[in-house]
Parts: sequence; C-alpha cells; structure tokens
Amino acid sequence: MPQLSADNRSNAATNINIRAFFQASRFRLIMHFLLLFSIFAFASRLALTIVSWAQIDHTAGQLAAIFAIGLYYDLVCALYCAVPITLYLIFIPANIFTSKWHRNILHLLLFAIIYILGFSTLAEWFFWDEFGVRFNFIAVDYLIYTTEVIGNIRESYPIPLLLSLIFIGSLALYYLSRRIFTSTLISEWQKAPSNLRQRFKEGGVFLLLPILSFFFVSATTTDIFSNRFDKELASNGVYQLFAAFNNNTLDYKTFYQNMGEEEVFTELRQQLQTEQTVFKNTQPVDITRTISHSGPEKKPNVVLVMMESMSAEYLGAFNSHRGWTPNLDRLAREGMLFTNLYATGTRTVRGMEAVTLSTPPTPGRSTVKRPNNSGMFSMGFVFQEKGYDRTFFYGGYGYFDNMNSFFSGNGFNIVDRASLQPQEITFANIWGVCDEDMYRRAIKDFDNSYRQGNPFFGYLMTTSNHRPYTYPEGKIDIPSHTGRSGGVKYSDYAIGEFMQEASLHPWFNNTIFVFVADHCAGSSGRQELPLYRYRIPLIIYGPQLIIPTINNTIASQIDVAPTLFGMLNWNYQSKFMGKNILSDDFTPRAFVGNYQKLGYVKNNVLTILTERGAADQYRISAETLQDEKLKKVTDEEQLTKEAIAYYQGASLLNDKKLNRWK
Repeated sequence: MPQLSADNRSNAATNINIRAFFQASRFRLIMHFLLLFSIFAFASRLALTIVSWAQIDHTAGQLAAIFAIGLYYDLVCALYCAVPITLYLIFIPANIFTSKWHRNILHLLLFAIIYILGFSTLAEWFFWDEFGVRFNFIAVDYLIYTTEVIGNIRESYPIPLLLSLIFIGSLALYYLSRRIFTSTLISEWQKAPSNLRQRFKEGGVFLLLPILSFFFVSATTTDIFSNRFDKELASNGVYQLFAAFNNNTLDYKTFYQNMGEEEVFTELRQQLQTEQTVFKNTQPVDITRTISHSGPEKKPNVVLVMMESMSAEYLGAFNSHRGWTPNLDRLAREGMLFTNLYATGTRTVRGMEAVTLSTPPTPGRSTVKRPNNSGMFSMGFVFQEKGYDRTFFYGGYGYFDNMNSFFSGNGFNIVDRASLQPQEITFANIWGVCDEDMYRRAIKDFDNSYRQGNPFFGYLMTTSNHRPYTYPEGKIDIPSHTGRSGGVKYSDYAIGEFMQEASLHPWFNNTIFVFVADHCAGSSGRQELPLYRYRIPLIIYGPQLIIPTINNTIASQIDVAPTLFGMLNWNYQSKFMGKNILSDDFTPRAFVGNYQKLGYVKNNVLTILTERGAADQYRISAETLQDEKLKKVTDEEQLTKEAIAYYQGASLLNDKKLNRWK
C-alpha cells in the first residue's frame, strides 16, 4: 500500500477538516442563513431595479456592477446579522443541540428568519416607494418616534393583510426548505458533536469576519456610480440603516474640507456685507453685526405658515396644470412670489432650522434635534425684542422631532395638539389634527393678542399633506386617504378657509402672511443633491401691505427672516447667516444638503462638500422642476472657498456658541 508524504498527509488532513466543517459542522446553519439573506436581498434589488428602470443606467456593465457590489454588501450585512446566531451555536452544549426538542427550536428559528427577511424586504419596498432610497437617516429618525411612525404605517397600509401575506409566503418557503434543512444539516450536526473549544475554532471565523468588515468596509464603494439610483440599488438597506445610525452626528472639522478660522470668517464677513451692515467689532471669529434701514420701523402682525411637503411643482404659479392649489395660486398672484427659493434639506426640522435660525445645514442631525439648542439667535427672540407675542402652533404632539423643546427655548410659546380642547378637534390622524382645526385655534389666539393691544407673530406648522393623507370628508373632490394629490389639495383648501376667516377679523389688514414649504415631497433623483427636489414656494401676502410682484432671484430658506425684517425696516443686531433677498446688493446663492452632503449653488455651479473631505463641482446646464443636467467642472476654486466658509463657519459658530442670543 503506497505511503503518503508528510506534505500530502498534511494536505489530506486539511481537506478532511474543511470537508468536515462544511458537511458536519453545526455552523452550516450560518451558511444556510447567508444563503437565505442573499436570496432575499437579490430579490429586493431586482424588484427595485425594475420599478426604477427609467431612472437608472441600462448598460450591461452598469447592471453587473450594481448586482456584484450589491452582493458584496449583502454578504457583509449578513455576516453582521449572523453574529447572534454564531454566539448561540458556540455556547449551546452538544447534548442539548442534538436533542429532539432543540431540533424543533431550530425549525422555529428557520421560520422566524424567513419571516423577518420577508418583513424587512417588504418594509424596504414601501420605504423606497416613499423616499426613492434605501433605509437611511430618515429610517433612523423613525425608529425614535415609534408612536407616530407605527401609527402612520397602520393608517397608511393594510397591515393585517400584509402581515398575513408575509406569514403565508414565509410558511411556503419554510415548507420548501425544511427537508433540505433537516436532511442535510441537522442529521449531519448529530454525527459531529463538538466541545466548546472546537466550536470556538469553527465559529470564530464568523465572528472575525464582521469585526474585519467594521474596520475595512465602508459605504464608499458605491461612489463609482454617478447616478444616485444606481448607487442606492447597489447598497443594502439594512447595512445603510446601521451606517446612517453610526453617522447621525458628523463633526465638520473631522470629516470635511477645512480652512483656517480667520480665513473662514474673513470670507464669511465679505459674503454677509451689505450696504445696511456694520460689523460689531474687528474680531475675525464673529459675524455679529448691526442691520440698519432708513425710514420708520413697521410693526404689523406676522403669520408664517410652514407648509408640509409643498413642492413648487404642485402650484399653478409654477406652471403646474394639476389644479391642486387654487388658493395658493391666488395668493401668489396677489402677493409677492419668490420662484427660485431652495429648501436647505429634506426634513421638516431642516426647514424649521433654516427659517428660524437663518443658518445653513450642518452635517448630521438638525439643530432642532440636538442638545443645548436653546437661547440661540432666532426669529423668536428678534420678535420678542420688538414687543410681539410669539407662538408656535403645531397640529401634532410637539415632542415629535424635539419641536416643543426647540421653540420654547428660542423665544416662542407653544400650542400643540395637547393644548387643544376636545371640542376644538373635528378630525385627527396619527400626525395631528387637521389643518383647519389648527388654523381655527391660531385665529383664536390672534384675536386674544389683538384684544390686548399686542402685535403677534404666529409660526404655524401644517400636517395634513403627509401620509396617510387623511382629512375630513366632503371638503374637496378627492376622497380622503387617496394619496398625495388629496393631501396637497386639502392643505390648499384649508389655507383658503383660513384666509377667508382671517379676513373677517379686525387685525387682518395689518397682517403679513408668509407661506413657505419646509421641504419638497420627494428627495430622490439621479444626482446626489437633485436641485429640483429642493425648489419650494415662498409667498408673502398682505392685501394692504404687500405690492404684488414676482421675484426670480435664486435664494435660500435661510434668507426668509432677514428678508421679512428688511421689509419691515427693522434695525437689529444680527447673527443670521441669511440676507435680505430684496436688497440691491443681494448675491444670488442657495444651500441644499442632506445629512452628509453639503451643497452650495451659485453662478450656475453646484459645489458639493462631502464627508470624505472632497469638494465636487458641477455646472448646471439645464434645470426644471422635474430634473436637471450637470456637467462636472474643476476650476471654480472661489466657489469652493465660499462653500467652505459658509458650512465650516456655521459649524464653528455653533461649537463656539457664537450663534446665541445676547
């Protein structure tokens, strides 16, 4: 009989060990899990690719890259998710593991895994349908406010039916796979019981791989795609969710392109300088300045309505032919319409931050949701200094997104759903009372201020134009719970009713009404920062105070407060980073961003500061309310400098607490 050499015997032993591992190890359950996870992830990616076909690049190479990189992320994510199962398999003793009752537990575990994977796949489908992206920072926020989010899901979708379908589908898949699971896995595990040391050696690889992935795998691999839809499809939703959670707060200095502090504020002062501006001192690290206007100050009442998800593309004033907004269109004709105003972000708190604090977005969470955000230089305190009553009105519960804490800490009284009496509520869903109910309560408070002889500033946040799009029946010709069209049209109807009722009150002719959206209804597009997803309406209306006009200047939400105060000829100390759009020396520019990308629009160029310290620039060759065309450029160094000055400056002002009230 031939004898094996030492090397051959070693190789044979290795082959036996590897074969034993894959044939008889209990950790074949992990392999089974990785396969199941990859199948569900592939099915999800394929379905999302089909529904996004018109938005993606169709070349064979691009599609192959989407699915290859997608599989890479799927396996990395699956390894993370497999850690609890691995630990379980390591520590459970052999005599228990091979018992009959434990076999039943393993079957239940198989069914549970299939059900959870099916549930997450369906959840991601609906998330994509709503936002056009994989799970991201929005999903992280939703995990915090479970009452509203779960309520919204229950009111928006047939949850019992969907859960039943997932259950039936999971049962069918379990039935198809249980024989393979039993014959090829459990029977083999019973033949190869192992001690704890052996299990650590066998299972250690499934613990080591996720650890290595944490240090060496990042979300940047998908950056090879220029089309944002391609990038999202190549990602894994669960992986993106945990990445967003990990990056919920980003330090500007650590992640973004920097300049010296003096250089930042020298540039920032130059950008903020106007004919009406005198800076307080020569200290370079400061933007405190005096804004002065000629003529007497005016003190009309001011009502600011921040409209939920009211994209410019919905308004007839922006050439929409849908007919959803007859009341806003009338106000646009009879008031001052700004046609090129951009939201700073894609969430309500970003709109609130921009309008209230007049500041560009900082990376990570909005200031509204950060700790220590009270006592900031805000609209509320400026109105307070001028002797106004100031109230923030919200139809929902103001603890959501930390709104009550933010506004009460920055010069406002609070009226939210908890403040309303039962008789004041005619309709409500999970997000709050209908817009009509909120407007009626606001008018009641305005009447009270008027009787006391006080000018008032009301800041109203609407809720009805939000999924599940439910509202009182019979108000408009679109049934409740129909979709976005009904939400927009009812919101416009409620504005019309509000203005009609307000016109009957003695304070109406001495009131300026400001209508501005918090953000657009959607945020997805081919580009990282699709500009058309940030264009929002701004209408300033006052039949006795405002001359009807159309302003086509490119501007930002952060300019709303300075523009309003300029119209009123107010003299005040300012720490705002916005400017008066109506000033002759206003420089057209805008700010757009998400949690990580920070955009600066000027001179038809979009500059994007990224969390990897890069500054990408694109010339805007065409832009509509549905899309835009960008061409990459590299020679706009001054615009990069200005973008850094604004965004790094906003971060420095916050870190050094130089954006605080007196």
